[in-house]
Amino acid sequence: MSRPIIVFDLDGTLIDTAPDLLDSLNHSLAASELTAVDEAGFRRFVGHGGRVMIERAHAAQQRSLAVAEHDRLLKLFLDHYTDNIPGKSRPYPGVIEAIARFEKAGYLLAICTNKYEANSLALIEALGLTKHFAAIAGQDTFAFRKPDPRHLTETVNRAGGDPHRALMVGDSQTDIDTAKAAGIPVVAVDFGYTDRHVHEFEPSAVISHFDELTLDLADRLIRAAGH
Repeated sequence: MSRPIIVFDLDGTLIDTAPDLLDSLNHSLAASELTAVDEAGFRRFVGHGGRVMIERAHAAQQRSLAVAEHDRLLKLFLDHYTDNIPGKSRPYPGVIEAIARFEKAGYLLAICTNKYEANSLALIEALGLTKHFAAIAGQDTFAFRKPDPRHLTETVNRAGGDPHRALMVGDSQTDIDTAKAAGIPVVAVDFGYTDRHVHEFEPSAVISHFDELTLDLADRLIRAAGH
C-alpha cells in the first residue's frame, strides 16, 4: 500500500509570509503614489497572488489601473519580494513539530501553492525545510493551478503519493474548493489569509493551531474519504 500524503498550501498555511507580502505590496504602491496599506487592511487583499493584491489595493483607493501599469507594478512587487526572501516570513507555531510527527509516522509531505514555483522553492530552502517535502508545486509548475483539482492531484503524483490516500491543508476557499473537486479531504486553518471564516466553505475539519493536526485526525479523514 502507498504511503499516505499531506499536501499543504504555503502562504497563510505553513508559513506566515504576510509581513513580506505587505512590504512588497507597499513598495509597488509607492510607485503609483498610493497610500501604504496597513496590516489590518492588507488582510482584505491577500490570498490570491500579487496581481490581485495590487488590483484590490488600487480599487480600495478608487484608482483605476491600466494593464501596462498593472504589469509594471506586479514586476516591482515580485522583484522586491524575491530579493528579500525569506525576510520576516516564518513557519506558523507547531509547523515544525507537525512535520516531524507525520514524517515519523511514514507520511509523505508536499506543497501545492499558487505562489510562483521559484519563489516557493527559494522560501522553503531559505527556511531550511526543503528536505521534508517530496514535491513543491507552484502556480506555474503545471499548465493549471488551484482551484483546478489537477494542481493538487498532480502534486500528489509528483510526490509519489496516491490521491486516494491524501489530505489537503489550506487556509482559503481556493484550497477547500480544490480539494473537494479532487475528492480529497481538507483541513482548514483559521489563522490564514481570508476575509471570511473558513467554516463558511465547509472543509472536512478546522484547526486553530498545528498541534490540532494530529495523526488520528489525518488518518480518520483519509479513511472516511476512501469509503
